[in-house]
Amino acid sequence: MEILKRNNVRVLGSGSQTMVFAHGFGCDQNMWRFIVPEFQDHYKIILFDYVGAGHSDLSAYNSKRYSTLRGYAKDVIEILDELQLKKSIFIGHSVSAMIGTLAAIERPDLFSYMIFIGPSARYLNDGEYIGGFEISDLEGIMNTMDNNYLGWAETMAPAIMGNSDRPQLGEELTNSFCATNPTIAKEFAKVTFFSDNREDLIKLKVPTLSLQCKDDVIAPMEVGHYIDSQIPDHTLEVLEATGHCPHLSAPEEVVKVIKNYLKIKAT
Repeated sequence: MEILKRNNVRVLGSGSQTMVFAHGFGCDQNMWRFIVPEFQDHYKIILFDYVGAGHSDLSAYNSKRYSTLRGYAKDVIEILDELQLKKSIFIGHSVSAMIGTLAAIERPDLFSYMIFIGPSARYLNDGEYIGGFEISDLEGIMNTMDNNYLGWAETMAPAIMGNSDRPQLGEELTNSFCATNPTIAKEFAKVTFFSDNREDLIKLKVPTLSLQCKDDVIAPMEVGHYIDSQIPDHTLEVLEATGHCPHLSAPEEVVKVIKNYLKIKAT
């Protein structure tokens, strides 16, 4: 039970098949509120907050454990083991895509499908690989977070969200960033932006769907195509939605694509 309290785990819905929703950086489980109702009549839904986010147990945060994405992947594994779940459908936004990848490589028995929204295996450009950021960009992000975290959140969140014609979406993400413990957020940001999971993609043997948005400043189209070329059983769906958070900005399209993928896989 300590694990469930640590990650503020909530279990909703009904059904023999389980869906696990894993939020991205600076967010919490509330970000799934437009998606979950479309699945909870037919699936058991698992929602949780990473340590440091939402209503998780902040006292459980350990800088050493969470110095790599493997610490977060371990949390996912522990949650599923605590609930005695197998063959779950994992839905991960942004950095949670690679957290889920690491968890599935270590424990493939826990997952039947992986569904990634805006995934990136590496945010830093590296030779011919386009991740979207130069080292100077990432160092600038870290410096700004150190010097003025709230100012960084107010500037960065709307850019990440996109959809400038609907400023309320950017405001929600800004508020989410600002509600996160700044010290933990900065450490999580460093782990997120400087991780390199390219070599892990080929090891992922669970069937995977990636939802790629147009005009995504965090995960550009080149990243989506790279991931598509590396994961053995992978489907890439390019959405009409723009920005990095289509589960907030275009939930109907996200739900439609996920349902269609699962329907095809079930036949």
